[in-house]
Amino acid sequence: MAHLMLEIFDTPVNGMWIFLSIGAVALFVVFILAVHWIDSRRKEREAFYKAETFRRLTESSAEGAKAALEMMRDQERQKVIKSRESMKISGLVCIGIGVALVIFLRVANNPSYMVGLIPAFIGVANLVYVYFLAAPLDRPKA
Repeated sequence: MAHLMLEIFDTPVNGMWIFLSIGAVALFVVFILAVHWIDSRRKEREAFYKAETFRRLTESSAEGAKAALEMMRDQERQKVIKSRESMKISGLVCIGIGVALVIFLRVANNPSYMVGLIPAFIGVANLVYVYFLAAPLDRPKA
């Protein structure tokens, strides 16, 4: 076994290739961990500032408490709107990919061209959910 390992590292090309491969994987893992750590710190900071703002608003007066509740409702509403918009976009992208796949495989005379309907139906399901099945958003009071 040790003799086999020495033969792999024997040539400078193999040794350099292995060194660069291990270095690239290690760098990638460190990058992913660093990005995750930075993102979690940012989310923690945002949650702290939001909680502190709500605390100060509720302690100030009754009007402040109403404003804090209204701000919380508005933030939840914006979050729901953002998620629905992303589902609309993902539905349209899936439909486009499915149609393109059907066309490409049909032109290439591949008998399994109907496989492209799978992502298309996933996109249709996303759009049906957003437009018909999702709970309606509460309307702001005028």
